[in-house]
Amino acid sequence: MPIAVDIDVMLARRKMSVGELAERVGITPANLAVLKNGRAKAVRFSTLAALCEVLDCQPGDLLRWEAADEPDELPTQDAPVAT
Repeated sequence: MPIAVDIDVMLARRKMSVGELAERVGITPANLAVLKNGRAKAVRFSTLAALCEVLDCQPGDLLRWEAADEPDELPTQDAPVAT
């Protein structure tokens, strides 16, 4: 997935457990684990805002974009012929 989740990094910086974060954000530890491990398909802005508030960080501290692996060879397209 091109979006990487760095919640565990912020948890370590804040010396906070997953259980404590889940309780303070108001979500279950299981749902937080799904998000933290990058298995979530979506995240509500209200949840993201609560995470940022509790962890005192910005959304970019929790989520980052990673480029997908590029294929070895890019497909070529036939160039238009000038007439």
